[in-house]
Amino acid sequence: MKVAIVGYPNVGKSSLVNRLAGRREAVVHERPGVTRDRNEVQCEWNGRRLSLMDTGGVDLEDADEMARSIQAQARAGLDEADVAVLVVDARAGLRPGDQELAALLRGATIPVLLAANKCDTPADAHLAAEFHRLGLGEPLAVSAAHGIGCGELLERIDAHGGSAAPEPKPDGAVRLAVIGRPNVGKSSLVNRFLGSDRVIVSERAGTTRDAIDTHLMVDGRSVVLVDTAGLRRSSKVTDSIEYYSSVRSLRAAERADVAMVVCDAADGVTSQDLRIAEQAMKAGCATVLVLNKWDLVEDGLRDLEHERARIATKLRLRPRLVTASAKTGRNARLLLTQAVALADRAAVRIPTPELNRFLAETVSARQPPLAGRGSGATRLKLIYMTQIDQSPPRFAIQVASRKRLKRDYAFFVENRLRARYGMDGVPLIIDYVERGQRAMGPGAGRPPGRRRGRSDRSGTATGARARRDAA
Repeated sequence: MKVAIVGYPNVGKSSLVNRLAGRREAVVHERPGVTRDRNEVQCEWNGRRLSLMDTGGVDLEDADEMARSIQAQARAGLDEADVAVLVVDARAGLRPGDQELAALLRGATIPVLLAANKCDTPADAHLAAEFHRLGLGEPLAVSAAHGIGCGELLERIDAHGGSAAPEPKPDGAVRLAVIGRPNVGKSSLVNRFLGSDRVIVSERAGTTRDAIDTHLMVDGRSVVLVDTAGLRRSSKVTDSIEYYSSVRSLRAAERADVAMVVCDAADGVTSQDLRIAEQAMKAGCATVLVLNKWDLVEDGLRDLEHERARIATKLRLRPRLVTASAKTGRNARLLLTQAVALADRAAVRIPTPELNRFLAETVSARQPPLAGRGSGATRLKLIYMTQIDQSPPRFAIQVASRKRLKRDYAFFVENRLRARYGMDGVPLIIDYVERGQRAMGPGAGRPPGRRRGRSDRSGTATGARARRDAA
């Protein structure tokens, strides 16, 4: 069941959504107008799946372009919803904006409930009585801050749900996070993927605040597409809303299978784009870089080859660079197909005999360097290789002595493995384990110089992702 949460700006809609869902999903701030796109948050009540649609504050008298876009998103949410909940501010009392929204909702074809928020104590319950004048039935006194009345509100929502529960989303969906700097066209690209104006697009940087999940099918595969807020350097983030939006963007990347790092073709791949790609790699995401707005670039082929060579030098994960245009649709379908293919490659399991043949060929192509001095110098002996995990792929190589393992040779093995199995853009974890020992946990048997739970510039996945998956 889909439930649209609507109301005037700053009445506590996002706080109420977080309270009903039992977790902090929507960005909340005392400043009005924080929520812009409609953000769907999943929860359950009495065995029924509910999709709570948090919408931006609607002021029908505001003619600003952004306000009009927010109103359009709220109307779209109402068109999709099975039940609407009008949230009002009980402490502020009845306002003209509430009356305009109520007049709009009285003509709706779906049930409409009225929630008077900010009744934070039992003594405030009488404040809800004033809203009988809206003509939407019995107003319910609730408090998003303290949870008062929220159970009863869910009961009222559930009473309008009918008998048939909706089908849950299919398991095994590929999570694709669209991340990047502000104003590079992430939301435009998401809308192009979906074929509709699902998220607000504006020339203003920082339009998107929440991480917005949407579902689509790609060649018969379920994909969860996550539009995120723009990521700037930490030193430039001074606003608290931007900070929390950035945190949610990074969390979206941590939960994703594939990260699509969107860059502005006019700027090329900047140092901040490379930092964002590294953050995605450290989270264990397969990664692809996208040069968006390619339709605005003239004769950019030479620059494109330069950018690809630069990425190969800077990022040892070697993600692919694809040109695209959200405006014209250039390569939009290709990007989705490649994202699904990357997720599949990250989940692949390579048979042990094949890995041991690869290991023998690698040693034949380049012998490990000598370790030690004089007559006592010996080479690293690579004995056995197997795969011990997937998504991201994790391998264990048994060696005679890790003391003889050199960092450069570890990178050589990693790059050969990446090239052999087409894993450019896919994080790899390789544990080097001495004979008689086992790869116990994240970071065990790493090449010398790597610290547990971190990664170097190679982009190898971190132990943090593995620990999170184990939890």
